[in-house]
Amino acid sequence: MRARKKMSSRLPLLLIFALWSEAASSQRSVPLPAPPPSGARAKRRTPIVEAVERIGPAVVNISAEKLVQQRRSSLDSFFGFDARPRGYKTESLGSGVILDASGIVVTNDHVISGASRIWVTTADGRELEAKLEGADADNDLAVLTVDAKNLKAVKIGTTADLMIGETVIAIGNPFGLSNTVTTGIVSAVHRTVKGESGRNYSDFLQTDAAINPGNSGGALVNVLGELIGINTAIVGGANTIGFAIPIDRARRVVDELLHYGEVKSVWLGLRGTSVSLGADRPLRPGARGQGLRVRSVYPNSPAARAGLEPGDVVVAIDGRPVEGRDDFDTALASAGTGRALAVAFRREGQERMARLTTERTPDDLGLEILRRELGVVVRDTRNGPMVSAVTRNSPADGKGIDRGDLLLAVNNRKVKTVEELAKAVEGGFSRSSLVLSVFREPYLYSVTFGLE
Repeated sequence: MRARKKMSSRLPLLLIFALWSEAASSQRSVPLPAPPPSGARAKRRTPIVEAVERIGPAVVNISAEKLVQQRRSSLDSFFGFDARPRGYKTESLGSGVILDASGIVVTNDHVISGASRIWVTTADGRELEAKLEGADADNDLAVLTVDAKNLKAVKIGTTADLMIGETVIAIGNPFGLSNTVTTGIVSAVHRTVKGESGRNYSDFLQTDAAINPGNSGGALVNVLGELIGINTAIVGGANTIGFAIPIDRARRVVDELLHYGEVKSVWLGLRGTSVSLGADRPLRPGARGQGLRVRSVYPNSPAARAGLEPGDVVVAIDGRPVEGRDDFDTALASAGTGRALAVAFRREGQERMARLTTERTPDDLGLEILRRELGVVVRDTRNGPMVSAVTRNSPADGKGIDRGDLLLAVNNRKVKTVEELAKAVEGGFSRSSLVLSVFREPYLYSVTFGLE
């Protein structure tokens, strides 16, 4: 009786084990789904997939090593806290695009700015040290070269015929995640946006394809796999609005950097301000303008030789409407130097046309503006550009500028040398005013000068 009772107590466990074994056996017997036929995969090969396959091998990762100098405090030395290093290294990540199989790579200037060493990592895993051939902060572009074989170059398209709403693809390395693909549409063209540094960038493509930190310098392509823009994340943080430098403009900048090592601003020799319809007053913020009113024309400039005069209102360049100063600057940046332009303008209510050829900005323009229009002469010092002379009764004299003052920024653009100062002044030539950041120990203050 005892044995039978013991046996019966084990029956439930045996029953449970049997049921579990049967269930497990039935699960193992269920066949796995067969892989889809090759024809089904072919049907999923959309134009976007094909475009990514074409462009992917030409998109690279950019790694830039920067040495940050760190000053020691006098208090640290006094109290014996001298252990920390005088400098430390940081590393920035971005993207780039192989433009030519010979090893020419384009990226953003802000990706490699200040770098002591730069590496390019290709899609097939090769890590190559790169040489900086040239960079231009105004266009936020830089050109690198690498020594390697069997590189895959991108197919270059054009932005001349872009359609608002057409599909675009962004490829880059956001947050260090290599060859990330996002899609969107062309939201707008000829956008002017302000970067984190306060500098204005013009003639940008706008897209809703996600462009995040690390995407900078990567590729924006159409559905044919053609490069139409260089992505740039100059507006801080991850967002739903992306911007790219049009490839037509990028090609011109790259060509100048490779041939001359720098990009000179396009020179017409006129300065102006936006005006509203039928009025001679400046345009209200946010309103749509109806032209650029010429305020001054430089002697012997392309504008002067073409017969343009102060008071004329430029309304179009090569058929592209000019609603204000931003449109005017964009048209010049897109044109490049040595190009004939048809400039439509109004004078005393009548429509007129002038034809002129763009030139490279004179080498001494920035310093000439400071000397001629502000009355300031500068020289280099270890602390930055210093005022060495001020013309009596000049605008600078009237604003209190004096010998020994340091000029540290122009229109919020920091400068460290006379060359950088001249370039910043030159870049603001078309503006109606110039804002100088002046340091006179112990104070830093801003001084605004109107330009005629």
